[in-house]
Amino acid sequence: MPWPFSRRPTLDADHPDALADAHNRAVELGARGQHQQARELDEDTLERRRRILGDDHAHTLATANNLAADLRELGEVQQARELDEDTLARRRRVLGDDDLGTLATASALAGDYRALGDFQRARELHELAFFGRRRTLGGDDIQTLQSAHLLGTDLRALGEFQKARELDDDSLARRRRILGDDHPDTLANAHNLAIDLRELGEHQRARELDQDTLDRRRRFLGDDHPNTLNSANNLAADLHALGDFQEARALDQDTLDRRRRVLGDGHPATLANVRALADHLRALGDTQGAAALLATFGLAPEATPNGG
Repeated sequence: MPWPFSRRPTLDADHPDALADAHNRAVELGARGQHQQARELDEDTLERRRRILGDDHAHTLATANNLAADLRELGEVQQARELDEDTLARRRRVLGDDDLGTLATASALAGDYRALGDFQRARELHELAFFGRRRTLGGDDIQTLQSAHLLGTDLRALGEFQKARELDDDSLARRRRILGDDHPDTLANAHNLAIDLRELGEHQRARELDQDTLDRRRRFLGDDHPNTLNSANNLAADLHALGDFQEARALDQDTLDRRRRVLGDGHPATLANVRALADHLRALGDTQGAAALLATFGLAPEATPNGG
């Protein structure tokens, strides 16, 4: 059924200019958070472009790419993955591996696989996007650095902390130089590098980096912002690893109070915070307090390794 979108009144709905208008309108709808309307319009435009231009035309593939984004936003990740798989195969064949459209689809498909729990496939696709963007755009380009950031996340999920550390170290230096120390992307990079360092046993350097990131996020985002609270939780994990259990307990208690207020008692971040705080309490010899805390949130009383 045709989407009731007012295309240029003088043009037939199948006219290339009318389809371009529809494609752009769907992008606007998605940007406004109207993902269901964007999805319906993209589905209609994709069907028309496939019929008129063919499955492999660049404009057809652009609409397919956008429809997959709509599906992801609506939680239909498996459908998004299937569509992205098809679009990537066609773009690689028609446009080549280093075309920016190909690389964008590779990155999107990697996100689909990560959401579905397949971190190895996500890693392979993010490598394709990262190396392709580095060849095409250079190491300092924003898109290249974003691909590096996402690849580092996959590497951490796979336990390849040394590779993630090397990638994150390089990206952080570039982002600091290009974006500045306080840019949100720079701070996200610093946050991830600190995790790499902690996993590799470099607890003091991780602590210093997490403290700096926490100070900056508090200043620019406020004490209660979720990213600020993530940094506070990570710093507490560093303190725990360094044996400073009392300071770690105090910081995680404050973080838990804020998370309960901001996110609620049932949020996964709040529950992770509860487990971390219980770990500090056990390290301080307060096993009863740890058990009572876990019971308050309906969590199992067994010891859980502190991971921030």
